[in-house]
Amino acid sequence: MKRLRFILLILLTVSAPLSALGANPSPENYGRVVISNFSPKAGMAKVVFDHWLHRSQFTCRVCHVDLGFLMKKGETRMKAADNMKGYYCGACHNGEKHGFDPPVFKACSIPPAPDEMPRCDRCHSYGKDIKRKYEFAKFTEKMPKASLGNGIDWEKAETSGLINLKDNVPGTPLIKRLMPVQKDFSLESKGSWMGDILFSHKKHAKWNGCELCHPDIFLGVSRGATKYNMFQIYEGEYCGVCHLNVAFPLRDCMRCHVKPVK
Repeated sequence: MKRLRFILLILLTVSAPLSALGANPSPENYGRVVISNFSPKAGMAKVVFDHWLHRSQFTCRVCHVDLGFLMKKGETRMKAADNMKGYYCGACHNGEKHGFDPPVFKACSIPPAPDEMPRCDRCHSYGKDIKRKYEFAKFTEKMPKASLGNGIDWEKAETSGLINLKDNVPGTPLIKRLMPVQKDFSLESKGSWMGDILFSHKKHAKWNGCELCHPDIFLGVSRGATKYNMFQIYEGEYCGVCHLNVAFPLRDCMRCHVKPVK
């Protein structure tokens, strides 16, 4: 039975899309999202969103919990009017400092004046030759390196103090009661060739809090309550919600399967 599982997993790996394997054209593009729900109809270029720039400043839960961005591309049906009211991108991109100097540029105007188009192009840049304020190579040259994904070990960057993550939008009155972090635990590998997984609640809670995973992704909070396998993860469920296109990719097996095979 284990041999059959191994063969099936190999076939899945070979046939899986490149995004599922963590492959990408360049480290700069890993985690990049192109948002096109409404922009083309409004005569604007599609929005290009780079996760690497935003995750260097904020935890994941700020956007995906507090600001309401859903986890799958295209599901958050935000419009320019929403941003102008202070929702979604507009919670930060409203011309205020939010602890940054210079202030964060405003997200949207309806309609934009001709002299505002360079500001619009900072987000609506798909298909355009736009000189970005923050270049990936320059921005990440002192970051600890990783072999896959966008080539950055974000965990080490955070623990070493190279980045200091904000866990709320500066200037908002939201105060969260911290929950106790659960202990790390092991997950048994179903393949004899692969070591067991050591899952760290502490590492995940630093970036995600508890509410990003529970209950929407992992229904139960008791160990073993949610049953899943690698096939489902490769389809973008459970761990695959993040570890397909943004967090370190699934090909980086030993980042999870850290226990030696006995």
